[in-house]
Amino acid sequence: MNPVYTKLGTTIFEAMSARARASGAINLGQGFPDGRGPGDVLAEAARALIEDSNQYPPMLGTASLRQAVVEHYRAHQGLDLAAEEVVVTSGATEALACAIFALVSPGDEVVMFQPLYDAYLPLVERAGGVAKLVRLAPPDWRITAEALAAVASDRTRLIILNSPLNPAGALATPEERALLADFCVSHDAIAICDEVWEHVVFDGARHESLIAQPGMRDRTVKIGSAGKIFSLTGWKVGWMCAAPRLAAVLAKAHQFLTFTTPPNLQAGAAYGLGKDIGYFEDMRAGYQRSRDRLRDGLERLGYAVLPCASTYFLNIDLTASGVDMGDVAFAEWLIAEAGVATIPVSAFYAEAPVTNVVRLCFAKQDATLDAALERMTRRP
Repeated sequence: MNPVYTKLGTTIFEAMSARARASGAINLGQGFPDGRGPGDVLAEAARALIEDSNQYPPMLGTASLRQAVVEHYRAHQGLDLAAEEVVVTSGATEALACAIFALVSPGDEVVMFQPLYDAYLPLVERAGGVAKLVRLAPPDWRITAEALAAVASDRTRLIILNSPLNPAGALATPEERALLADFCVSHDAIAICDEVWEHVVFDGARHESLIAQPGMRDRTVKIGSAGKIFSLTGWKVGWMCAAPRLAAVLAKAHQFLTFTTPPNLQAGAAYGLGKDIGYFEDMRAGYQRSRDRLRDGLERLGYAVLPCASTYFLNIDLTASGVDMGDVAFAEWLIAEAGVATIPVSAFYAEAPVTNVVRLCFAKQDATLDAALERMTRRP
């Protein structure tokens, strides 16, 4: 059996969700909303299921979705893409796998930033890559030139950047984007940019992609997710955007993974990407209200909450909250004794973890958040 996978356990997200289901705990661990999502997007996918073809769609994605991605990014981020630069995938995780398998050769060094999505490291290792990890820490989670210099070598081939950053809820600053672009250009490296949270940003912020930085247009793979944009995480519809030279090899990896994605869900995603800007503003405002509701409630309970500029997640600083236990012990206590599931942020580190931060998902209805806060009046 392949050692990359035999050494892995069940993900912390699935483990905590399973425990929540079994025990009746309120699940603020795994990052999924408890609403239904936009009804018109669902209706378009349902219509397409009944009225349109259910046979194999084109391997690269339907023409309507690929064009919708292009027009959406032109309208929302000012990017000049072409439909032939878009490859539709079965979720952003498949897009990550395609990009890593297509671009990493054995011995290539891949720079990744901790905390990191748990799929990154095993995918890089399965491709034969060598992980070079940069440790980010609260409260700012910032990337520095010194940290990049410490992991750089003549074998650096790739960086994987998640911005907005899960679980930290942080956005890459203009200075960080410029620093990363300079790093990629000077090392002739490609950037895989996991931007699934690009629309879930708060307080008037606007997501800026690394692909827009000078020198990055031809050396960036931009990954997006309809599941995150439309609060439909079970759809698993994603895409990769890259210059034709890169897109061609990405497509070759994709054809031997999932090959294609359900056509009715592609139709729903294409429709949704063309929605009026008001939808996206209202979506962000709704999640910002939920963020503030959970933050205010936690602070009333005496918890110190770290800043959150994006994503579905708030983080508690246990040390600053006067909680004398690590994140794993706290998460275990909270689900067992108070009936609330969370995620210890140390689970997002492969080495030298931050151990005093716990993540909670606020993409829930008010009643769910209020019930969780009521249970959390009990503290260890």
